[in-house]
Amino acid sequence: MLPLPPPPSHLKQSKNSPSTQTSSSNQQQTMIQPSKSHKQSKSSSSSSSPSTQIVLSKQPMIHKPHQASLDDHTIKLKLRKTSSSSATLLRSPRPTNPLIWCTAVLCVIFSVLLIVAGIATLVIFLSVKPKRPLFDTTVASLNSIYLDSTEYFNGDFIFLANFTNPNRKIDIRFEYLDIELYFFDRLIANQVLEPFTERRGEARLQSVHMISSEVYLPLNLSLELKKQIQSNRVKYNIRGTFRVRASVGLTHFSYWLYGRCQIEMTGPPSGVLIYRSCRTKR
Repeated sequence: MLPLPPPPSHLKQSKNSPSTQTSSSNQQQTMIQPSKSHKQSKSSSSSSSPSTQIVLSKQPMIHKPHQASLDDHTIKLKLRKTSSSSATLLRSPRPTNPLIWCTAVLCVIFSVLLIVAGIATLVIFLSVKPKRPLFDTTVASLNSIYLDSTEYFNGDFIFLANFTNPNRKIDIRFEYLDIELYFFDRLIANQVLEPFTERRGEARLQSVHMISSEVYLPLNLSLELKKQIQSNRVKYNIRGTFRVRASVGLTHFSYWLYGRCQIEMTGPPSGVLIYRSCRTKR
């Protein structure tokens, strides 16, 4: 075994020197001694060479007062923020504007009234069970038909319209009445009637005079009309559009009513009604 190398010159000091004793009082030292195997291997040379010691100095702890002051300052700021946020949460809310309260109350009242009106209408509807009025005709007269240059229609037609109110608890008022006369899908006459009122279970007969003057007809319709006159069976369509208001006590409701009648008559000048088919729908 080879002996350990000698320590550096700046670490080599004698045991009993005063400088070593002075430095040991100021700083802690760590002594590293060679192992027993090394001692036995060096027993022959221990008497001739002095004991070797390696001293490692341990640096003292360095305190940073500036860092500690920064930490204290950060903690204080956090505490201030926490106290300010808690004060904000505990602050009493602002009072609501009286105008907002008034608007909310009015909305609630309006909603309640609307619901009550809807329920009342439903109850009345179910208890009364309203029926739609009926439109019909029982008498018709075809006075004349004349074709000018085979394309322009002239005619005179009268029928008796029958308006019936089948309800036993509801009064009916016809506010608007428009009646149209068609030959196939071509409008040949139009008549507007005056409004009237029907009591419960009442029927009304209204004479309607339809006059056609210089109404253009396509060639195919003109030829078809001539054939019907020759066969003594002329077919017309009557279409009625009505605006009806039904009254039950203090409440009322309005709706549109549509009447359709297909009629068949003998040829002019004394044509009479021989067939009819009428229906009324909403």
